[in-house]
Amino acid sequence: MRIAVQSLHFRLLLWMAVGPWIMGCGADQGELPTASIPATPTSSSDSLRASGKADVEPYALTPDNREFQSPARAMEDYYPEVVIKTSQGDLRVRLNAEKSPRTVDNFLYNYVANGYYDQTVFHFVEQDYLIAGGGYTAELVEKPTSTPIPCEANNGLSNKRGTMAMVRHPDFAHSATAQFFINLVDNPSLDYRPSDDETGSGYCVFGEVIEGMDTVDRIASVAVQDRGDFVKSPVTPIVIESITRIR
Repeated sequence: MRIAVQSLHFRLLLWMAVGPWIMGCGADQGELPTASIPATPTSSSDSLRASGKADVEPYALTPDNREFQSPARAMEDYYPEVVIKTSQGDLRVRLNAEKSPRTVDNFLYNYVANGYYDQTVFHFVEQDYLIAGGGYTAELVEKPTSTPIPCEANNGLSNKRGTMAMVRHPDFAHSATAQFFINLVDNPSLDYRPSDDETGSGYCVFGEVIEGMDTVDRIASVAVQDRGDFVKSPVTPIVIESITRIR
């Protein structure tokens, strides 16, 4: 995945193969990076990205699917919760299926239910910004993903400290798959903004850490280094041992 920074709005490029974040290197012609995240505010390059590539096209909005209606569900299902067990401790996240129904369903049923995140890592860490993971193994090998989903960033939720959002390609709003990030501070530049194109699409918030921010802060404080294509990758891998739905 790639992280890209674009002056005011910090173009986040976390190529959802999000593991390697390489500077100045792009995907081969015709190949689309799986996902991306806002660029880091302290990055010295406008183009920090990973080398992962996607073999699928971004989700295409059409007149038939543009006005998506949330599926009928019991009220208790609007806010499912998961526990993310990491090598630095556990955190509990409450998801928001009321505001981000497709994103939550994708996260739970395409990935969590299948054990996809087991033994993946947080491959990008920047203090006072965010931590990102969910797409690479401890050896920084990219995992295959399901089809990209539509971006639900225009849901009224903001990228505040402790919220969890999807990584996507900055140029393609509807390109998120499995990778996610947790905001370490309030990052309003990553929120949805009305625009004539997809430049203001924002990054979809779909959950919030309700227990374990001490674990998140511990992860944020680890030593990092550039490892090949990966920028600001923890020196000692921060392993996501499992993500389990608990309600």
